[in-house]
Amino acid sequence: MDVQPLDAESLAELLAVAVHDATPDEVMPPVAGPPGWTTERQEAFRAWHRARRPGLGGPLRESTFVIRHDGEIVGSARLAVRDRPDVLETGMWLGRSRRGRGIGTAALRILLQEAARTDAHSVVAETTAHNTAALTALRRNGATLGTGQDTGGVHADLTPKDRPSPSPTAHP
Repeated sequence: MDVQPLDAESLAELLAVAVHDATPDEVMPPVAGPPGWTTERQEAFRAWHRARRPGLGGPLRESTFVIRHDGEIVGSARLAVRDRPDVLETGMWLGRSRRGRGIGTAALRILLQEAARTDAHSVVAETTAHNTAALTALRRNGATLGTGQDTGGVHADLTPKDRPSPSPTAHP
């Protein structure tokens, strides 16, 4: 299992996985039009990912990665700068046929190592209370979870791997 930066060749493979093994709403922002993987939606998928190729230092301040398992692309993950440069947000999707195998947990562990290399102090993620696979991957990687009062969503805070956790302040 590995996670690699998205490039032109892997983008074509990633789109094929998405079309074959996921619905558009699972893997990309909404696009107007009829449901399913229309030509327009496939082009929007490509454009979305091409715009993120410059990485964390680029104008969108986001990096996309492909997740490979047994040599095949099975999904994608991202890191994005949020409010502060030392806070990154992460998210990922896996093809339906690859879910429930621990791939998301392992991919998140690799993303946390990548975040540590960028000197991020914190990684955050947002999910829903019903996304048990995401919650499991987050918990297994040491996330602190909190529920949003307004939305019912779940917010996760993680410390990048290979970065020491902040030590508690001693009070005299």
